[in-house]
Formats: sequence, structure tokens, C-alpha cells
Amino acid sequence: MSLVPVTLPTRRTACPIAVAGFGTVPNVKWAVVICVTTLAVAGCGSSDSTVSKTPGPSVTTPAAAAPAPAVVPSGPVTAPTAEADPCEVNLAAPEIVTAVSALPRDPRSNQGWNPEPLAGTYNECAQLSVVIVKANTNAENPNTRAVMFHLGKFIPTGVPDTYGFNGIDKSVSTGDTVALRYSNGVPGLDSVVKFRWNGNGVELIGNTPG
Repeated sequence: MSLVPVTLPTRRTACPIAVAGFGTVPNVKWAVVICVTTLAVAGCGSSDSTVSKTPGPSVTTPAAAAPAPAVVPSGPVTAPTAEADPCEVNLAAPEIVTAVSALPRDPRSNQGWNPEPLAGTYNECAQLSVVIVKANTNAENPNTRAVMFHLGKFIPTGVPDTYGFNGIDKSVSTGDTVALRYSNGVPGLDSVVKFRWNGNGVELIGNTPG
């Protein structure tokens, strides 16, 4: 029950409230009691309730969590590397380096051979391919020679002398034939020699002026 403070009337003030069945209450003392009681009961209304007038605690709805940003990989995307075609000319093949390191020394300078070819048709699919290398020397005109391969494998023996050749005529070379050129720098005096794989080894098949 909620009591509303009321200022009590004095003895000389009559309670202005008439009670049903009693008429006007002449007795001031009783009037005070009746007046206080009546006001106390009247103060119990729901409209004057302290609880009803007090707003409840506000409920705050938490904001929805923002979605995590998508992770984007940094840096360029590397495309898959295509495998090298074994039938393409490859003058950086490790088989060339191995073959050149096994050659006897240059008879003119007594030096080894530079494994970086001056020219070549090396590939793993040809019956006969070749590279031209030079002696590993600082001489002005180092000696040169041809190194031959069958299906990409070094042919160590059974090859005619190939010293002095310093170029390849690719216009007349085929899958089983190579045309080696010798040039001394004088126009019209070049010579071309053809070598062919005959199924068992290398044979010389032609010598024509260049």
C-alpha cells in the first residue's frame, strides 16, 4: 500500500469529506481519522503507484557482429610452369655439360672445352643432333669441334674427326643428319660436311662447298 502524505486538519477545521451512512461528521477527532483513512485508501490507486511510474531498465540489443573480411592473397599469382618439350632444341641441357667434360683435351692448346655451345641442334628426340664447342682458352682463334648425340645421349666413340667445324647449316640438317660448316672467314670458301646416323653409328655422307 502506498501512503500519500496528507496535512492533518486542526481541531477548528472540519473534514470536508462526507461518509456515506454517517452524514456530516461533527466530531473533529473522528473527522480527522476518517479523513486520513479515506485519503490513505484513495492513494492506493494504480495511477499513483511509484512502481508503475518508475520506468524499467532499458534493454539494449547488441549489434550484430560484422562479417570478417575475406582474406585476399597478396602478391602476384604464379601460373603453373609448363614442362619443357624434349623435342625442342635445348642448348642448356645438362647432358651437354657432362659430355663436354668427358672430351679429351684440345690437342692445339692442351686445354679443356667450354661447355657453352657456340651453336647446336641438341634435343632428345633426334636420331642425330650436335653442338659446337670451343677450347677453353684466351687465344685469338681457339680450336673448335663438334660433339654428337643420339636421342639426347652422347656418342663417345665411332665418330669421324669433327675438329675445326665452327657452324651448322640447319637448312640441310634433318632428324638423322647434321650438316657441319667450316668457315675461315673468306667468303665462298666455306665447306659443309654431312654426317648421318645409320642405325648403328655416325657416318660421313657428303662434303660440299658452302
